[in-house]
Amino acid sequence: MNMDPRNMVTPPLANGAYDVERIRRDFPILARRVHGKPLVYLDNAASAQKPRAVIDRVTQVYEQEYANVHRGVHYLSERATILYEEAREKVRAFLNAASHKEIIFTRNATEAINLVAASYGRRFLQPGDEIVISELEHHANIVPWQMLRDELGLILRIAPISDHGEFLLEAFTSLLGPRTKLVAISHMSNALGTVLPVRDIVLAAHHVGAKVLLDACQAVTHLPVDVRALDCDFLVFSGHKLYGPSGIGVLYGREQLLAAMPPYMTGGEMIKRVTFETTTFAGLPNRFEAGTPAIAQAIGLGAAIDYVSEIGLEAIAAHERDILNYATQRLAAIPGLRFFGTAPGKASVVSFTLDYAHPHDIATIVDRAGVAVRAGHHCAQPLMDRLGVHATTRASIGMYNTRADIDALVEGLSQVTELFTG
Repeated sequence: MNMDPRNMVTPPLANGAYDVERIRRDFPILARRVHGKPLVYLDNAASAQKPRAVIDRVTQVYEQEYANVHRGVHYLSERATILYEEAREKVRAFLNAASHKEIIFTRNATEAINLVAASYGRRFLQPGDEIVISELEHHANIVPWQMLRDELGLILRIAPISDHGEFLLEAFTSLLGPRTKLVAISHMSNALGTVLPVRDIVLAAHHVGAKVLLDACQAVTHLPVDVRALDCDFLVFSGHKLYGPSGIGVLYGREQLLAAMPPYMTGGEMIKRVTFETTTFAGLPNRFEAGTPAIAQAIGLGAAIDYVSEIGLEAIAAHERDILNYATQRLAAIPGLRFFGTAPGKASVVSFTLDYAHPHDIATIVDRAGVAVRAGHHCAQPLMDRLGVHATTRASIGMYNTRADIDALVEGLSQVTELFTG
């Protein structure tokens, strides 16, 4: 076990209370200024900032521990391999997967979804089979299934939402039938913050014999996720949203399903034996990790999981609910502001428009006040079409955000109001 003091996490809890100021000190970027103002970072749904524990861990890999993993017999290769596989075990424990063989490292969640579409979809889906997604989905969980539909002659069905952004479970269930073979659904909406009833979704899908893939990119940052309790067949997430490095993602898959799937990419490491006549493939998880992997990024993801786990997702979620409620109350007082996504139990995302200003103008103006928010369709254009808008402004909350951050956002929005309405 690596006991370097730079990798140790100091619990940011003071006498059992959530110490947000202690947490903020762990994130070096939060000390900087933007346009002469203190940085207020409210773009966590796009990508979260990194704590010192992650930054130092990645630095240490490159300074002291880096070599290519697997196959090498020299000290650094063996050391890097141990650390890389320890990171896989941290992910396994974080998700409560049954085996390390069920954890595949990818570049991001997008690649993980494409892996399932290409490998599982092409092997097991037939013309006329149905895939169900929802109106809440990110493009990464729409486009791969559209392409597979067009290639194989599948049918893509869309589960609806209410005007408030609530997932309609009964309507979803009515779409399921004997031809439903796969349900690919978000655990939590990146654009609205809606938390879907994924356990009920899985039960309903399994009742008709369908497999379920969960896009948990947003969920793993805000909610405890247990793949065995959820009973999902596949689950994906990206490291950069979980306060870890970019360039690393995770595919969880049931071992028996992954074992029956052909490789997604081919090359080094994912093979057992190669001749010019034939190739035999390695077992899990190596079969799906062709080539040199993101070694430092995987180890950095392990450090991020350590950090988040030390604080506790329940404590983080409670803090974020307080900030979300405060943001909702403060923003509701702004004339001409309209919320999008008000489903009960939503988490950590506030999407809105102003009657008198385009979302891009809003984001540009509040940026001058040091406040980082996202404006646009949030890679969810079908959802924007459903809501009847081209774009929204989105403030997304992380573990280090405070009520003062929301006050700064509201102050920035007052400048928008003054500029556009006089």
